[in-house]
Amino acid sequence: RVQSATVTVSAPAGPVLLPATVVEELLCVVRACLDNVRRHVGDDAPAWVLLEDLGDRVVVSVRDEGPGITDDRLAEAEAQGRLGVSQSIRGRMADLGGTADLLTGPGRGTEWELSVPVRA
Repeated sequence: RVQSATVTVSAPAGPVLLPATVVEELLCVVRACLDNVRRHVGDDAPAWVLLEDLGDRVVVSVRDEGPGITDDRLAEAEAQGRLGVSQSIRGRMADLGGTADLLTGPGRGTEWELSVPVRA
């Protein structure tokens, strides 16, 4: 577990083994999620990153306690073509054979759940 002034990271005690290319892409996605926290919630806003090894897949969750995103705001951003980061996050995860689920709502903060399969 690593903690900075604003980001707390929790991970298993043992190694989580993934190919280097997958790790690099996951790091890019996590950085994009954390950049969104900084941009939309604030430089000092706390965020949490949780890494879980579920055997057949690895899940990384990035969560904040910001105001959340309303459905109206998401629809407006989509209509104006402003979902670049969201599409980039989902696109990168799809390229890895994984998924990116956005969990948010007014007053609930925002959480990205990123899941990638572990290939034997």
